[in-house]
Amino acid sequence: MVQELVLTLQALGLPRPPPGTTASRLLWELHDKISELLPSLPPGFLQPLLSSPLDAPRWEALESLCQRLGDQYCSRRCLLLKRLDLTTSSFHWSDRAEAQGEAMKAVLIPIREALTPESNVSIAHVLAAREDLSRLIPATSKAVRRGTCCAINKVLMGNVPDRGGRPNELEAPMPTWQSRREDGGGRKAGRQSWGRKKKKK
Repeated sequence: MVQELVLTLQALGLPRPPPGTTASRLLWELHDKISELLPSLPPGFLQPLLSSPLDAPRWEALESLCQRLGDQYCSRRCLLLKRLDLTTSSFHWSDRAEAQGEAMKAVLIPIREALTPESNVSIAHVLAAREDLSRLIPATSKAVRRGTCCAINKVLMGNVPDRGGRPNELEAPMPTWQSRREDGGGRKAGRQSWGRKKKKK
């Protein structure tokens, strides 16, 4: 809550409140500043994404949906964090990592501790979301590529050896047939008796 309040003050260009400022006074200052800036915005700029009124059943449904999505997000994030831990632990297997082990831990541990599986998204974020949040911009658009383009995108790979393995180029092995003369088959020489054997007396 404190961090969000500090970010709000920075976004509005307000100074940090002095110690002892009451919550009501701070909220009135925020209200006055926002009321001052609203006329300068284009019409319809701050339309809420959730425009339907919320009664008691809808509040319960929204809370239940938020809880289920939070649980799914937590399980997926746990999986990604486990993969991250295994990847970073593999960096210490090489011989060169023995000398740089402490330096690597000093860099990785603070970053890893900041990553938690719990989600910090709540219903308040849904209520504060605006309509422009639903506008999805493709990652390949020119506006996005201005911020993501880097020198490595212009590096072209040379020819690589063809290792094959394409299923459409493989032929199923066909069985080979041999004649009976080649494999020594056929009936055995001599007379074959098909009659019943006589019982011994």
